[in-house]
Amino acid sequence: MRRRIAWTTVVWAVVVTALTAGQVPSKTDADSLERKLAALIARGAATEPSPRPLRTVITDREVNAYFRHQGAEQLPLGVVNPTVTILEGGRVQAMATVDLDAVRKSKERAWTDPLTFVTGTIDVQAIGRLRCANGKGVLELESASLGVVPIPKALLQEIISYYSKTPTSPLGFSLDQPFDLPQKIRQVDLQRGSATIVQ
Repeated sequence: MRRRIAWTTVVWAVVVTALTAGQVPSKTDADSLERKLAALIARGAATEPSPRPLRTVITDREVNAYFRHQGAEQLPLGVVNPTVTILEGGRVQAMATVDLDAVRKSKERAWTDPLTFVTGTIDVQAIGRLRCANGKGVLELESASLGVVPIPKALLQEIISYYSKTPTSPLGFSLDQPFDLPQKIRQVDLQRGSATIVQ
């Protein structure tokens, strides 16, 4: 499946899974997730409704392997090495290495703008609570940082908006707005190290 997946599909595929330290990603795990994603997309495109909800379990090993072996091409240029860890109570910790030069140069900035003084690539980290039910997802941000420096929500939103915008969604992904789960997904149940997708 060598085609670009819609941004929201990438969001839920990354956000609903966790990476566990010490696991070695394999091509077999990557292929397993690719088959599951293909099945989810096929069911989402089906015209006849399923007689009962279908559940798909995605593991942290599969997601880790997928982004290492073949999923990197789905990411925006300037974003690499995404990792996501599910904490207790549906809280999610996400991190990626991001090229901030592209964001900084995207518009004129005043000297009071924090991005005026940040250059190069840096790890961006965020922690929040994810809720996915009734075909909708909501992310409640708790904290964010560049490297080890805490940043306000507005700065994280600018970075996310820049890298998630598309011709059909010019403002990109909003941290404040509920988002539609793709492919007729009804809910996502999070467990440590895995997620169960109900379609």
